[in-house]
Amino acid sequence: MGRAAVEIAVQDAVGARVALDAGADRLELCQALETGGLTPSLGILESVLAAVDPLLVNVLVRPRAGGFVYSAEETAVVEADIRACVQRRAGGVVVGALTADGLLDSDATRRWRDAAGTATLVFHRAIDASRDPRAVFDALIEEGVDRVLTSGGAARSIDGIPMLSEFVAASAGRIEVMAGGGVTARDIPALFAAGVDAVHLSARERAGTHAPSGPGGGASGHDVTSAELVAEAVRQARAATPR
Repeated sequence: MGRAAVEIAVQDAVGARVALDAGADRLELCQALETGGLTPSLGILESVLAAVDPLLVNVLVRPRAGGFVYSAEETAVVEADIRACVQRRAGGVVVGALTADGLLDSDATRRWRDAAGTATLVFHRAIDASRDPRAVFDALIEEGVDRVLTSGGAARSIDGIPMLSEFVAASAGRIEVMAGGGVTARDIPALFAAGVDAVHLSARERAGTHAPSGPGGGASGHDVTSAELVAEAVRQARAATPR
């Protein structure tokens, strides 16, 4: 077994540099992590891809907050955003869609797989909102998805280890299983012991809490990537991963 990966969710170029300098293997770029993440703006995308190796960046393409059942118009928006990311040499894109009855939206997934081309296609935690995660997992393999981000159906991935272990066994090397959802550094040894290929966390802390905000600006402060939290996650991962 090779070294398992640590992926950090970041929201800007500063966070991207901080995470990689602290030892992260790759990134997920998004905005609005407090809502579970949304598609970053074009300006943020281009600034991050200019700041770090684009191949290490997986861009979340999620057009809105809320559930994962999308209209035809929303599906088309995601497809257009995927093409914009790939044209700018992002290493991968992160997507997810379900049908109204809670299973994989195969039509949307195929469109997005085609739009991604040779870039890595990652299916996010929409799988954990499905009515049958095991069926969705099998369908993702059939659709040629490269990686799945999942908590094993639990609120936190540390509590989803039984299902994560099932996914690892069922994957047979055909899809990468990445544990994500409430991951802390102390969870990482147990998650890697379950056999997952990677862990995903945001490693964020609050900054700017003393800046003016008020009713028009929402809650005070904003999230930034913590070098200390990333470094501790990497330390736990390296200690837990066979060499």
